[in-house]
Amino acid sequence: MSRFSQPDPELSHRLSRRGMLGVAAGATAAALLGAAAPATAAPATAATGTATGAKRRGRPVLPPGRLGIQLYSLRDKVSTLGFGPVFAELERYGYDEVEFAGYTQGSAGPITLAQLKRLARNHGLNPIGSHVGYYSDDPNAYTFAQNLTKVLDDAQVLGLKHIGTAAGPFRYGSTVDAWKRAAEDFNTYGAAAKARGMKFYQHNHSEEFSFATDNPKVRLYDILLKETDPDLVYLEMDIYWAYVGQFRFSKRPDGTPAPFEPLHYVLRQPDRYPLFHVKDGESDPSNPYGYRMTDVGDGDIDYQRFISAVTRLRGHRMAHHWQAEHDNPAESFTFARRSSAHLHSLREKC
Repeated sequence: MSRFSQPDPELSHRLSRRGMLGVAAGATAAALLGAAAPATAAPATAATGTATGAKRRGRPVLPPGRLGIQLYSLRDKVSTLGFGPVFAELERYGYDEVEFAGYTQGSAGPITLAQLKRLARNHGLNPIGSHVGYYSDDPNAYTFAQNLTKVLDDAQVLGLKHIGTAAGPFRYGSTVDAWKRAAEDFNTYGAAAKARGMKFYQHNHSEEFSFATDNPKVRLYDILLKETDPDLVYLEMDIYWAYVGQFRFSKRPDGTPAPFEPLHYVLRQPDRYPLFHVKDGESDPSNPYGYRMTDVGDGDIDYQRFISAVTRLRGHRMAHHWQAEHDNPAESFTFARRSSAHLHSLREKC
């Protein structure tokens, strides 16, 4: 189902995330990029999905060992097959890491956090992070605001190095003071996570790049960066939604130009962005979001340029983690396989 067929796709995405928290070249490349393979098929790693020989010359754009996937993209498979079969497929596709969007597996039956951690490790997958709700009207909800200790306890059992939220800092509204107040919340969660040896992070959608309702000259995302402690609060840039934000909010409400480049945010403060969502879109200016979401590699976002610019900063290539994602893939295993093949095929001249 296309995300853009919904009346408010971004809001629908945020709400569905919250709900889930409760519960290449040749025949080889063609196989990787084609229809979903059954779980019993012969292994098809991402490395086999790239060209060989002359076409493989150059340095890989993707740092080794840093390709993950946000499991929200595979929620249909997790809820029916369970984590085990899903992890087995991700291992076959060449993934190194997983980012959680909930710790239950629906009709596949109960699973403990210790079992979940062991299952991931058994398939060579490093649990790198998790998305948890920011707040809820339910005082017993599993969110940072209502249940911080439990959220961090669970993250520790899973061995996570990062624990975050995909909710925007809109709890108190969209004014400057409202975002300052939300920033105080985030600083609190960040301090608590740091005390446990973890990093708290926030994942953006496009609305974060809009402007304060009481000061239309101020971009909300800039308030978040300024008012949060860089030693306590980190960012996970969803690259697709950042470019949607660039399309939607390139002008202030009064019509004056206010262009921005998502990559520049990262280059100015690279240590604040340990995680990224690699999500692609086909440019469509007739669409209110400017893009239509696609599998990674099928759209117009230049990931070779983006990843290269980040990973080559200061000469080291191991500081960041890249999570493939599609909010509503047509077939989730196909999306996971094709995305891995594409990202592993990207190379740059040495």
